[in-house]
Amino acid sequence: MPIYQLGQINTAALQTPGLYVQVVPPRTRIINGVPTDVYGQVGVASWGPVNSATLVGSPTDAQNFFGVQQVRKYDLATAIAIGLQLGAANQRIVRVTDGTDVAASVALKDTLGTPVTGATLTAIYTGTVGNTLQATITAGTQQNTFKLTILRPNFTPEVFDGISGSGATFWANLVSAVNNGLSGIRGPSQLAVATIGTSITAPNTTNTYTFAGGTDGAGGVTDSTLVGVDGTSTARKGMYALRGTGVQVLNLVDLTDSTQWPNISTFASGEGVYGFTQGPVGASYSTVSTSLNTAGVDDWHMKVLVGDWVYWNDTVNTQNRLLAPATFLAAQCAAQAPHVSTLNKRLGNITGTQRVAQNQPYSGAEIGAIVGARLDVISNPSPGGSYYAGQTGRNSSSDPTRNGDNYTRMTNFLALTLASAFGYVIGQNQTMDLRREAKSAIESFLLTLQQQKMIGDVNGGPAFSVQLNAENNPDARVAAGYMQADVQVKYLSVIFYFLVNLEGGQTVTVQVSSKPR
Repeated sequence: MPIYQLGQINTAALQTPGLYVQVVPPRTRIINGVPTDVYGQVGVASWGPVNSATLVGSPTDAQNFFGVQQVRKYDLATAIAIGLQLGAANQRIVRVTDGTDVAASVALKDTLGTPVTGATLTAIYTGTVGNTLQATITAGTQQNTFKLTILRPNFTPEVFDGISGSGATFWANLVSAVNNGLSGIRGPSQLAVATIGTSITAPNTTNTYTFAGGTDGAGGVTDSTLVGVDGTSTARKGMYALRGTGVQVLNLVDLTDSTQWPNISTFASGEGVYGFTQGPVGASYSTVSTSLNTAGVDDWHMKVLVGDWVYWNDTVNTQNRLLAPATFLAAQCAAQAPHVSTLNKRLGNITGTQRVAQNQPYSGAEIGAIVGARLDVISNPSPGGSYYAGQTGRNSSSDPTRNGDNYTRMTNFLALTLASAFGYVIGQNQTMDLRREAKSAIESFLLTLQQQKMIGDVNGGPAFSVQLNAENNPDARVAAGYMQADVQVKYLSVIFYFLVNLEGGQTVTVQVSSKPR
């Protein structure tokens, strides 16, 4: 009794008598939404891979890959810490350099009167964190063997025990242990790579070797470095290294150059990303508005903030630092569900802003002007009370039907989810069953969103519709290889204005309706 997968045999041309079993996959397809909390950041660091997206989900990850916070422009460790404080725990981090970054190294010596190098250890990444690494060679646990220990402060040491051999053989075995690991004991080093030297003599077992020469390559980084260059997957730099990583919210740390905003806008629209940026330190809303208009950016994939920068208490460096507002609001956005606006959402880790520190809170007229300028700003007080929050909930689009945070986030979420769910239909024959299967999957997914109160019509109308039939798939289009689904989704409306009409007085006649409303 042969068993076949559906489609493996021609059921209209069977010749041999017998029982044929076809395994039919489930007809009901399930769509799971793409993650919307993937937060991309680009900046400089003291450690870690360059121009490569790295997952960071905790403070330990942050220190392990990128080092500790530095008081400098574009600092990734600072931006990561702020994001984690605000709940953005699914970050994709890209480190950039000016090209002058160097990996620290140290030569391991033998016991000759004029010591000869047996092997050189070079930090696996460039940066000044490499200068904190140390190495020692001591007697191994087993007789007639040696132990190499590579130490990074505050992390578990890497121990390569049981390295055998004498003279040149020992040094070759040490290099192999570092680069390839010890079979059945441990893997390769995650701190250094080793290269062979010229010694043929036993190693010095009393020295502690400290790495040196590592540099960050941060001094010459500019806003354009953060944007980077596009190309193939191995040639992409800066922002473009985030292609295909699933990033939904983007922050190029401390970028203010408005001539780069069109590049960010183009990237964001192509990848389904919400890009955040801001004006320079202290730039007024009118100045930033002029820059936005000059740049020609009118795009719901972008949010531009006024240059009213934010104070944050850096406990590592014990300073109250002035930082870019996008670093805060972008993290808050990434930490929220896609149907939720950043408007009036508390930012709990801010200690002040430039305007608040000068005792110059924004007036209602100024906030209205900022809305009209297609900008956002962080300030205090907020509509809900005396706390710091985004004040407009707007993106940089001039289209009033598409200028809310929720439009950007929900549209990207839905588009990317549908794009990821139906690749399987390509190459199949268009049948009524396939149409019903695809239509049912979309409707089930949208019904789930409605039940989760992520979409809907508050006044009771339908939340969505899906058309996939002969009306929008005429014979000519079908014959040309097209199958088309027309999907309409109604987003929940964000409340920007709450109007209360109060009629009071001793002559007022109060009427109470007994009908439910």
